[in-house]
Amino acid sequence: MAKTTKTTTEFVCTECGASSPRWLGRCPSCGKFNTMAEEIVKPAEQTKGERKTVYDNRAKLLKDVSYENRDRTLSGISEFDTVLGGGIVKGSLVLIGGDPGIGKSTLLTQISSFLSKSSKVLYFSAEESCSQVKLRSQRLNLEPDRLYIINETCIDGLESCLNGVEYCIIDSIQAVYTEELSSSAGSVGQVRECASKLMRIAKSRGITFFIVGHVTKEGALAGPKVLEHIMDTVLYFEGENQENFRILRAVKNRFGNVQEVGVFEMTGEGIIPVTDYSGVFLSESRGEEAGAAVTPAQTGARCMNVEIQTLISKTSFGVPRRMPLGVDYNKLVLLTAVLEKRCGLNLSSSDIYVNAMGGIKLNEPSCDLAVCAALASAYYGKPIDKYVAIFGEVGLTGEVRAVSYCEKRVAECVKMGFKKVLVPAKNMKSVAKFADKVSIVPILYVNTMIKNLFKD
Repeated sequence: MAKTTKTTTEFVCTECGASSPRWLGRCPSCGKFNTMAEEIVKPAEQTKGERKTVYDNRAKLLKDVSYENRDRTLSGISEFDTVLGGGIVKGSLVLIGGDPGIGKSTLLTQISSFLSKSSKVLYFSAEESCSQVKLRSQRLNLEPDRLYIINETCIDGLESCLNGVEYCIIDSIQAVYTEELSSSAGSVGQVRECASKLMRIAKSRGITFFIVGHVTKEGALAGPKVLEHIMDTVLYFEGENQENFRILRAVKNRFGNVQEVGVFEMTGEGIIPVTDYSGVFLSESRGEEAGAAVTPAQTGARCMNVEIQTLISKTSFGVPRRMPLGVDYNKLVLLTAVLEKRCGLNLSSSDIYVNAMGGIKLNEPSCDLAVCAALASAYYGKPIDKYVAIFGEVGLTGEVRAVSYCEKRVAECVKMGFKKVLVPAKNMKSVAKFADKVSIVPILYVNTMIKNLFKD
């Protein structure tokens, strides 16, 4: 009689690793609440006299390793290919997270329809019925040729449906489950186990998976952090539901640059890539009102001019407010202190609001000088000319430090028609060749920048 092995599970604390045969609200070892996650236990069966496998020395020199050339396939959406690093890599796992209604399913429906013209594509829909996906496809005027769809929530039978499939969409990872675990779909154990199954299939059969992931109210991907570690590429779809523009950001990419950004516009006919960023990150009325400055921001492999707007008002509270959008809060507090101490601007009794246009997040230090210029403009009530761009890192001493990609930033300003660029003095040698195309002003201290822009 054949011996059958029964799959058993146990609950393991995600904080300290303590195990329990049943679920507990509080870990008896570390005392943390809601940290017990279900995991599959597969006992090692070893017959009497059976020897353990002895592995030979399989290490080799890195120079002797043959390079595997990975061909890329275009998705039909140029901005999506740019964020991926040039196209879709065969056998990769791509995780796309975002708020509900942001357009994740719409984007993947358009991509799957384009890919189905030359390849067999499977849409594994766990949240919507087949008729709902068909309705969305008709609304987008799509006519997929070899796009197959299945409405299922159990992922155990997925592998039997993948014969000849090159691309598979899982919508979503929090809605599917495996029968090997008794916990409900979306739990930590289920998400981890289902993601591991998809990774095994992708690497063994060379199938590319696009996986939709839910996000928490804080904006992070729901589920265990190991979900992001398993994936080859992790993308965040950002934007407000009331606005037409969306931003796709890569936070992890094994085949391309991280922090790459793609801009899209949501229309009645679907998601359209945006290649002209001037209408997204720059306002039409810049240069007319005080409190705005333009900086060339480097995001991944591209450079784009972004307008930073500020507003200073008298505080009505005991403690003045600092509210930045798109700029780090701690960075704003630091720059405010530099302007007060080194430049004599009295901002201690004022509320300060900062906003980066278009919903983009500026995390690099090169935007420091532009934030200072926008704050000084709002403080003095004098607008900055619309054809002036500013960039540079600001230190606590008020010194403007050199930044990377200086040549690329000035070249983008020349391309966009700017007439004057304020750059760190230590970067002057690298941008001297642009002197005949644009006025380049070296800035050594923040005080120098304020005098240059707002001198009487």
